[in-house]
Amino acid sequence: MTDNQASVVDEAAYTVRRTIRIAAPVETVWQAVTEPAHISRWFGRTELDGAGPGARGSITFEGYGRVPLAIEAVDAPRSITYRWGNDDALGTLRDELDEHATVFTFTLESVDDGTELTVVETGFDRTSDPVRNMGEHAEGWVSELDKLVALLEGDA
Repeated sequence: MTDNQASVVDEAAYTVRRTIRIAAPVETVWQAVTEPAHISRWFGRTELDGAGPGARGSITFEGYGRVPLAIEAVDAPRSITYRWGNDDALGTLRDELDEHATVFTFTLESVDDGTELTVVETGFDRTSDPVRNMGEHAEGWVSELDKLVALLEGDA
């Protein structure tokens, strides 16, 4: 499995960023981060009522619960932006997206040995505990994206 660096937290900008390499073509990675059936294999059970901006649904994590989700923007196969209501520090899950939701964007770039995938999550300043949420999401992006690498590189 490709060895990738951990997430980077920028407390001044209220962002979490992680860039990884995956030994798979952009088309394969694009499906894995945009199609609910594929997202469900590595992230959480994902349901969306469409595939473009404005589509709404949820991601359900075993042992955690249902997190509301919406697609904000798509530039296929380069980037997709999601909004979700995943405020870990709050202690309870919200049923709907609100002003406290964060936004994450997956950006894909073709490289010699596959795909470079960058996720940037923003908006932590609107959450109940920005520092705690950034730390928890930084860890979450490591574990979840490592699952994606293992899946796409055949190690899952």
